[in-house]
Amino acid sequence: MSGKRLIGLPLLAALAGAAPAPGGTVLVEVSGLRSTDGQVLACLTARPKSFPDCVRDPAAHKLAVPSRDATTLRFTGVAPGRYAIALLDDANRNGKADMALFLPREGFGFSRNAAARFGPPKFAAAAFDVGTDEVSIPIRMRYMF
Repeated sequence: MSGKRLIGLPLLAALAGAAPAPGGTVLVEVSGLRSTDGQVLACLTARPKSFPDCVRDPAAHKLAVPSRDATTLRFTGVAPGRYAIALLDDANRNGKADMALFLPREGFGFSRNAAARFGPPKFAAAAFDVGTDEVSIPIRMRYMF
């Protein structure tokens, strides 16, 4: 056997036993979607100033899932901390929240089913803790129209 093969075997053994990505898993159980035609946009952030759209959070976890597959969303490798989730039922798949007279035309939801009064809830109202164990968060979609 050549020396190169002997060096490669320990490396392969180490890679085969590599640990999964550190962090917890957040499962989001989505209910109340009106249609299966669009997509659900999901944002999980630890930064209060980036909630609810995650635009200013490069570390945010984001998902875009076809509505027909969006009954359970899974965020993996989530570092321990305090987070909030915002969901949008992007019915027309244009990647943004459509508005009518300052009200969302599409469905939305927040972790802890935080109420949206005169705008989205504050981060603190939707926040929950993530450790190393799996966390399950139910979110009910709401529609203004």
